[in-house]
Amino acid sequence: MKHVITIDGPSGSGKGTIAKLLARKLGYSYLDTGALYRAVAWQTDQHKIDIENEKALDDMLKKIHITFENEQILVDGQDISSEIRTAEISELSSRVSAKPSVRSALFDIQRKLCLQGRVVIEGRDTGTTICPESENKFYLDASVEERARRRFKELKINNPEMTMDKTIDDIRSRDLRDSSRESSPLRKTDDMIYVDSTGMEIDYVVTHIFDRLK
Repeated sequence: MKHVITIDGPSGSGKGTIAKLLARKLGYSYLDTGALYRAVAWQTDQHKIDIENEKALDDMLKKIHITFENEQILVDGQDISSEIRTAEISELSSRVSAKPSVRSALFDIQRKLCLQGRVVIEGRDTGTTICPESENKFYLDASVEERARRRFKELKINNPEMTMDKTIDDIRSRDLRDSSRESSPLRKTDDMIYVDSTGMEIDYVVTHIFDRLK
């Protein structure tokens, strides 16, 4: 998979921004796997589905139709790009993504898009589970404080009551959940290039990754 670039990393590490800019620079497609899980979380919230109810969750997964159009994500034809960026959906998507049935249902979508080639895909298991054979795998990281600062700036727009302390606590909780879940946990492998973006400008990170592509 020479024409598939995977970027994994924890919440708030800048994966989405960097992957999107890198894709534009290369003329590749951009796949935000986190948005897929957020879309599922949004759907469960809309229909008041208990994610611990495996049957209800499986029934929903069989019916949901998720598509990407011009960097927008649609569920059953409805653009929910802005609605999935709240703190509540972020927290719910972390819990939803730990469910093996959800990961299995979304695996085929991600894998199919990657097999088409010329794609930058980012998430938490893109280089370990979705496209482990990719020749260009990166792990993007940053300090907890840096990641919380980035997330706080984003979340504050839709949630004025959000505090920095709460954001830091949420980041740490999500890190633990993502790295310790049974199905496809977040982890760095030896064949990934590690990039710590703490204190780095966005353009510098994009160039740094671009210069290391095989």
